[in-house]
Amino acid sequence: MKPSARSTWRRGTPTLLRGGLGGRLLLAQTLVLLTGTVTAWLVAAAVGPPLFHEHLARVHVGEAAAETVHTEEAYQSANAISLSLALLAALVVAMAVNVFVTRRIGRSVAAVADAASNVAHGRYDVTVPPPGLGAEFDALASSFNQMAGQLRTVEQARSRLLADLGHEMRTPLATLEAYLEALEDGVATLDAATSSLLRSQTRRLARLSEDIGAVSRAEEGQVGLDLRTVEPASLMTAAVDAAAEAYRAKGVRLLKQISTPLADLQLDPDRMGQVLGNLLDNALRHTPSGGTVTLSALPSPGTGGTELVVADTGDGIPAEHLHRVFERFYRVDASRTRDHGGSGIGLAIAKALVEAHGGQLTVTSPGTGQGSIFRIHLPRR
Repeated sequence: MKPSARSTWRRGTPTLLRGGLGGRLLLAQTLVLLTGTVTAWLVAAAVGPPLFHEHLARVHVGEAAAETVHTEEAYQSANAISLSLALLAALVVAMAVNVFVTRRIGRSVAAVADAASNVAHGRYDVTVPPPGLGAEFDALASSFNQMAGQLRTVEQARSRLLADLGHEMRTPLATLEAYLEALEDGVATLDAATSSLLRSQTRRLARLSEDIGAVSRAEEGQVGLDLRTVEPASLMTAAVDAAAEAYRAKGVRLLKQISTPLADLQLDPDRMGQVLGNLLDNALRHTPSGGTVTLSALPSPGTGGTELVVADTGDGIPAEHLHRVFERFYRVDASRTRDHGGSGIGLAIAKALVEAHGGQLTVTSPGTGQGSIFRIHLPRR
């Protein structure tokens, strides 16, 4: 619809004949009404008089020719007047209903058009009220509102991602710049400690770059999986051994449990090892010294598959944050997570890799300070 027409709709005085949907719909319905009216008139004019004449003949009314002619003329006159008035009244009422319905439909379409224009200009907080014109129009309004809401969420995530990415890069870059200036000014010397610090910051930037690339490839389905038959026990042992030193350094217990004999798994051991490593690393960051993290394996209830579970006794996750913990750079507690050194996308990588295996990664938590439980559901192959 043209902008001028949309403005007219918003003012509440729709211009129906400007080439928009409302005008075309009104014109089409008007043509239908006029066609019906003319058709009814022609049929009545063609059928009525001969039928009336036949009935006069049957009952022998008006034996004289003059009487017959006068009677038929009286019928035709009365029939024409009554039929014209009836058709005119019907046409007026139908046109009134037509205009009302057309305006309702036009307003609904104009509302969607205006909202779509707002979305096209980056304003995603618009909503379209249900027009009340039937299930189809209500479904259109509901679908549009869902689309606008999803776009709003994506835009917020994009803004947050850029802000968090800038923050993640700012700290190591500032450290590198400060030490390089100190070396240039002769304030610092390139000893073993300085060299180690500079390398740790460059590794942090490299890890961030690798993580972003990994989650992008995984979410786009571009991860190649080298599927093999793997025993759950060996997979868990490798993950625990890789994380054991970090857990000992922080004073957090890391336990491994396999409750019953489990069938072998068909998966990529390196990729699934990366998933378990990310989950164990996340659990370690959020579990204080003296706490416990347990890696366990058990059959999935009712599915015939296998569950790998990472449960901790750490910070826990508030209920309002549970559905967003797998988003890139999303932080339940931004300052605390950054102090712990996480990139903020380890869980996003884990989720994408699990889904690449045809599985599902979920999280539950009783609440703040009561730990959290991450479950990897792997289907039976």
